[in-house]
Amino acid sequence: MNILVVRLGALGDVVHAVPAVAALRRAFPDATIDWIVESAHRAIPDLVTMLDNVIVLEGRSLAAWRAAVSDVRRTRYDVAIDFQGLLKSAVLARASGAARVIGFSIWHLREKTARPFYSATAEAEGGHVVRKNLRLLRALGIETQAIEFPLRGIYSPSFEILRQMIPGPYALLNPGGGWPNKRWPPERFGEVAAFLAEERGLTPVVLWGPGEDVLAQTVIDASAGRAVLAPPTRVADLVVLAREAALVVSGDTGPLHIATAVGTPTVSIFGPTNPERNGPWSVDDVVVSRFEQCACHYDRRCHRREWCLLDTAAGEVCAAIQRRLAVAEGRGA
Repeated sequence: MNILVVRLGALGDVVHAVPAVAALRRAFPDATIDWIVESAHRAIPDLVTMLDNVIVLEGRSLAAWRAAVSDVRRTRYDVAIDFQGLLKSAVLARASGAARVIGFSIWHLREKTARPFYSATAEAEGGHVVRKNLRLLRALGIETQAIEFPLRGIYSPSFEILRQMIPGPYALLNPGGGWPNKRWPPERFGEVAAFLAEERGLTPVVLWGPGEDVLAQTVIDASAGRAVLAPPTRVADLVVLAREAALVVSGDTGPLHIATAVGTPTVSIFGPTNPERNGPWSVDDVVVSRFEQCACHYDRRCHRREWCLLDTAAGEVCAAIQRRLAVAEGRGA
């Protein structure tokens, strides 16, 4: 059995596809399982221990697509599974030459035009996207609720730098995010950072990505200097930093999903996206959500005068942190 997994991006969605890969390996231990992914998001598949190969789509040009199709056609795949549900991912799955191409039923596709490229579909009714991905495997006769993330450990220079800065326990704060509508005000992250340092004895470490240095500095300034700036990090470094953290506080974005994947306690802040679909799946993690009040569901920018996340006070998030850490401490974590 040769299996091609198709999930091109984005970071959080790539993380959410990992349990399906683990389930495929459990069901077909002798299979060749490959994953095709966009170059910007390959870091997570590169860490998945149950994969044989990672095939990279290097860009959006016609030449990049031709190269990717040439790469996937080097293996005679018995099945290609499209976990993305877009026209581009369905086209790649079909172009692989796989004998069977599996995707979500038309009612659960993000782009309905993907459906003609599938030879088989599976229903994926509601719930968390991780479980939706697992239900897609029913087309191969796989029934499982097991959620596991087989991500290998690596050496991280960024973690070594962080350990020289702060040898004690720390919490990661992630004020960034791809959508402006998801970003809780950095000044309130600063208040939470001060609380973590003063009341919980945790050093707040502020994550930042390209173009987010000013955002991160705003958090540090608002924390009265209690927070520190994280070293520059790659996605693979985030896996290590999150795994060693006592807590991660974040909106709905990649570092949150990495933290939940490695089992770190999280408190998350949701506005336009649904935590029941995109949030942490552990019952212990605490979500502060304004999804019900939000009038701009899944919009990148708020279109209303009153932004729902402005209704989320720092004190509410601090209370959520107290609840989450109490559970972690009760288990000896």
